[in-house]
Amino acid sequence: MCLTDLPAELLEHILCFPVLNHIDIYNVSCTCKRLHDVCHGRGKVWAHQYKLRWPRLQRFYQQNESYDWLKEFKTRHMVGQQIRRTVESISKRFFTEVLGDSFAEIESLGAPEHFCEDELLGILNSDKRKCLTLKYYAKKILYFLRQQNILRNLRVFLERPPEQQSALEGAVLVDRYCNPLADITLESISAQIEELTDKVKKYLRVKNATHPSLRASQGDCFVLENLEFQSQVICALNAVLYDQLQYKGNERDYYNPLNSYIHQVLLRRTGIPISLSVLYMTLARKLGVPLEPVNFPNHFLLRWCQNQRRSEDIYDYVYIDTFGKGKQLAAKECENLIRHQVGADYYSAISTSELLLRMVGNLLNIGKRGEGNEKSYQLLRDSLDLYLTINPDNVQYLLLQARLYFHLGIWPEKVLDILQHIQALDPSQHGAVGYLVQHTLEHIQHKRHPVEPEVKRRSVPEHRDVLYSVGLIMKHKRSGYNCVIYGWDPKCTMSQEWINTMRVHQLSKGADQPFYNVLVQDGTCRYAAQENLEPHSAPLEIAHPEVGRYFTEFSDTHYIANEELQARYPEDMCKTHRTVEELYHVNGCRQNESPNS
Repeated sequence: MCLTDLPAELLEHILCFPVLNHIDIYNVSCTCKRLHDVCHGRGKVWAHQYKLRWPRLQRFYQQNESYDWLKEFKTRHMVGQQIRRTVESISKRFFTEVLGDSFAEIESLGAPEHFCEDELLGILNSDKRKCLTLKYYAKKILYFLRQQNILRNLRVFLERPPEQQSALEGAVLVDRYCNPLADITLESISAQIEELTDKVKKYLRVKNATHPSLRASQGDCFVLENLEFQSQVICALNAVLYDQLQYKGNERDYYNPLNSYIHQVLLRRTGIPISLSVLYMTLARKLGVPLEPVNFPNHFLLRWCQNQRRSEDIYDYVYIDTFGKGKQLAAKECENLIRHQVGADYYSAISTSELLLRMVGNLLNIGKRGEGNEKSYQLLRDSLDLYLTINPDNVQYLLLQARLYFHLGIWPEKVLDILQHIQALDPSQHGAVGYLVQHTLEHIQHKRHPVEPEVKRRSVPEHRDVLYSVGLIMKHKRSGYNCVIYGWDPKCTMSQEWINTMRVHQLSKGADQPFYNVLVQDGTCRYAAQENLEPHSAPLEIAHPEVGRYFTEFSDTHYIANEELQARYPEDMCKTHRTVEELYHVNGCRQNESPNS
């Protein structure tokens, strides 16, 4: 019997063997009409190939729907190739400047968003120590794509009627935007909220087995009319959250941004007044107690009406301090929290969008307080994006955003758009706007005619004192930190102010010695004197977010510089290989790695 004489179902079964890949199936389908028909696009064979190649994408397809799997396979394959080409090209364009947020080529693909994301995740999940530069830029693009999607969701959320805007959903959107690579969903957060609700119900059942909140099903929307029943819910909520589960205000580390992220509040059981209030208010409303958010200065509160009818009198409310373990306060007692008097307006309930502005404003202030490193700049950028999505005409923050982008040297075209918007909103800002416009135009002109980066060769006489090379794992003799070298200068090039501040003159050779740019294990970038560094006795990977910008691979004893860094320091990798061989008695240049790779 010939193979083609077999029943179609049996042929499909044979062609779905795991050893066959998509090229095999394509070749088989070209042999004759019979096999071509068996391998049709909507059949099991190409469905199997698609699922085998991209298992993460299965959740985007309905089981009972019919799909042209061959077409899906071709589209996904094409998108993957385009994404990889784009990611590979980015390093050459952005190596010498801070990476902006404009990935126009990715957006212009017009490809399904989940195809792009799947390819980027595939790059990120490949061999941990290799393709570091590819992963670095894949992560940047994925960050950007997810944030753009979250911003679209936030705009849709803000267009809803106020009564349909859940504080929890808004808080989750803020959380996701600031942590776009984390696995945070409204569904997962809601599931945790339901678990907490069940715990409160269990406590409530012991106290009052006939309480009406116990009869409420998941998703029910109701309000307890009886104030005594409401009080029982509040007591149960306090007992479960603060006594049983030990939730508390984070007094020791108040300005940690994690306190503002709802998934971290649930994980760490600590937060600041506004994040704890969102959790507390959500739980209370699920159990029939309609608490309202109060934008009290310096200390966010909730209010609980003691009358059956809604009242405008601030004395008809009890105010709940979720940061203070649910303590209940009368109107004027709230002033003790901030130690000064305030007007009645500060006791009013606010909308969900106002609550989100306060939450994002907190993050913005934390970003401002930061140390000027990439992490604090990223938080500042993210919180500004969110704030201006909610309140797009705030001149103060528009100007801050323009100044931030200008300071970082990124996205000059957007800076001009922001400045134009500011000028239209407030012509009195023409002075600040004019200054920034002038210098931004200069930046754009500079980008069109970039200066070639300085090439540093070890062989020139003025570099003879430089002992170490890029890629070496070092230890700081005084501070004890581990780091990797990604650049060097034959002498200190920092300002006299920096030299005085860092007490460089106290070093035995002062500023007249080589200094090294290093990526430190704690995520910082530092400039270290040669006399303070020594090769690490047991080289280890440096967990720094910028490693991939400069290196393509960790090779057990050292990092291998990418093409861009090697172009800047063309003789360093040979020196690194020799140093590694001398220090660790291993072949610094592996079989598949040329000295200039």
